[in-house]
Amino acid sequence: MEQTKRKIIIDCDPGHDDAIAILLAAGSPNIDLRAITTVAGNAEVEKTAINALKVCEIAGLKDIPVARGAAGPLTRKRETAPSIHGESGMEGPSLPIPRQTLVKDHAVDVIIEELLSSKGDITLVPVGPLTNIALAMRKEPLIIPKIKEIVLMGGGMSGNWTPAAEFNIFVDPEAANIVFESGVPITMAGLELTHQAVTTPEIIEQIQAISNPVSEFVVELLQYFSKTYKDEFGFSGAPIHDACAVAYCIDPTVFTTKKLRVDIETKGEFTSGMTVIDINGVTGREPNVNVAMELDKEKFWNMLINALKHYSQAI
Repeated sequence: MEQTKRKIIIDCDPGHDDAIAILLAAGSPNIDLRAITTVAGNAEVEKTAINALKVCEIAGLKDIPVARGAAGPLTRKRETAPSIHGESGMEGPSLPIPRQTLVKDHAVDVIIEELLSSKGDITLVPVGPLTNIALAMRKEPLIIPKIKEIVLMGGGMSGNWTPAAEFNIFVDPEAANIVFESGVPITMAGLELTHQAVTTPEIIEQIQAISNPVSEFVVELLQYFSKTYKDEFGFSGAPIHDACAVAYCIDPTVFTTKKLRVDIETKGEFTSGMTVIDINGVTGREPNVNVAMELDKEKFWNMLINALKHYSQAI
């Protein structure tokens, strides 16, 4: 009996690791990638939308709609990450001019339409700020019970943009608060999990050995991304944050998780954007998030390498 593919929408801000997340999803036989929606985050939304199209061009993904979404947070000043991803949001590789164009509809409307027309079997995979998801929930609350699950990259028990806050949540904590309070089942791949997915020279060699245009593109992404992570944070390689969320959609056993209470700090002077994780159950509040704790590294890297090999057959 043929396995049912998991339907997902990736909401992203490409971004080196966003690009790899898209390629992992599209290269997996277990995933039905329904749409790619983009948001301001790693770069301005005009750039992240074009970057998503460029990834689709390189990978030959002609039938996946790409939609541009929110240009900034719900209430705050926009913040981007050129020190990590460069001015374009995806510096390093030589990128083609995409032939595919953005769909006319706003990303929020694409998300709403896909969910309303679904059987409640679509998983949202936001790997950037949660602005588009929050806007969709506010515009059409009927989508909330139609979301199978939200598998997001964001948050953590410590920060990477401030001492307390991870970038995606910090950029738009008000949006994150709407999503985390929605009642939708949430699995959160925070920094504790994604920092276990750090590329090594051996992994880059394995990807290089695949030797197709997509794997070569990924090597160039990783080389640039590894350098900025070494320069900014002292990491030995690049953590592929966003691909972790997609990996969980392919095979949930890639994570070990724990159901915990997570609240979003929106007012703290030093802690705005913090995901307050009640790891010890001290509040007595009902757990609301499936928090990823441990990554099966071998399974994760095998997933990615096998997905990239798919593009050798597709070309």
